[in-house]
Amino acid sequence: MIPISFPPAAHMNLSFQQVEKHFGDLRVVEHFERDIAPGELVALVGPSGCGKSTLLHMAAGLEKPSSGQVLADGRPVRKPDPSRMLMFQENALYPWLTLVQNVAMALELQKVGRAEAQRQARLWLDKVRLKGFEDYFPHQVSGGMRQRCALARAFITHPEVLLLDEPFGALDALTRMTLQDALRTLIRETRPTVLLVTHDVDEALFLADRILVFSARPSRVLKEFHLSDTDKTHDLSNFAAMRREILGLLGIVDDTEHASSISEELAA
Repeated sequence: MIPISFPPAAHMNLSFQQVEKHFGDLRVVEHFERDIAPGELVALVGPSGCGKSTLLHMAAGLEKPSSGQVLADGRPVRKPDPSRMLMFQENALYPWLTLVQNVAMALELQKVGRAEAQRQARLWLDKVRLKGFEDYFPHQVSGGMRQRCALARAFITHPEVLLLDEPFGALDALTRMTLQDALRTLIRETRPTVLLVTHDVDEALFLADRILVFSARPSRVLKEFHLSDTDKTHDLSNFAAMRREILGLLGIVDDTEHASSISEELAA
C-alpha cells in the first residue's frame, strides 16, 4: 500500500444553538443545543424519525433550521461546502463511471486537473483496499466494495467535518465491522470532526467519543454518554453496562443478556 501524506489536522467545530425544525405542523427537533469539538466523533442514536438525519442535513447546509442556527467555526451554515462532507447510507456512486473516476470526481469538482485527480484517487483506492479494482464499474463489485469507494471519495478532499448518515446500515454484519475498522483508521489519520447517525448501538460504542441518545419525535436528548479514549475492539465487554443503559433508553431488550438468562434457566 502506497502511503498518503495528510495535511495538518483540521480544527473545525460545530455548534447547534437552540435549533428547532418543523415541517408544517410536524415538530421534529426542538431546542437542540450542543457543541461538537474539533476532531471529536459524536454519534446520534435514537428511534427512526426522531430528527437525527435532519440535524445532519442542517449541518451539511441541505436543510435550514426553523429557528436557531448551526455554526461551523462560528460562521452560520447556510449552504453546502466542501469542508463539510456528507456520506449517505447509499453509496451514490455514478454507475457510468469507474471506481477511480468516481473518486477523482470529488477533486475535479474542486478544479483539480483530471490526471492529478485520478492519480490521487488511485492512491486512496489502494488505501481502502481496492487496488486492482480501480477500473471496474460499481455494478461489477460488491456492496461493501462500493462503500469502500464511497469512503475514499469522502476522504480524498480532506474534509474538516465528516457527516455520516447510516453509512454501513445496508451491509451485512461482517462487512459492516470490517468497514467500521477502516473508517476508524481513516478518522484517526485525518482527524476530522465527525457527526455519525446510526441505529447500531455497537457501532456507536466502537467509533464514538460521545453518544447522544434521542427520544421519539419531537426529539430531545435523553442522555449523553462519554467514552474513554482507550483502544477499542469489537469486543465491547468494557462497555456492557453502557450498552444496556442505551438499549434501555431506546426501549430495547438486551438480547445477549436475555439469551444468557435463558441458558442459565435451561442449565438448572
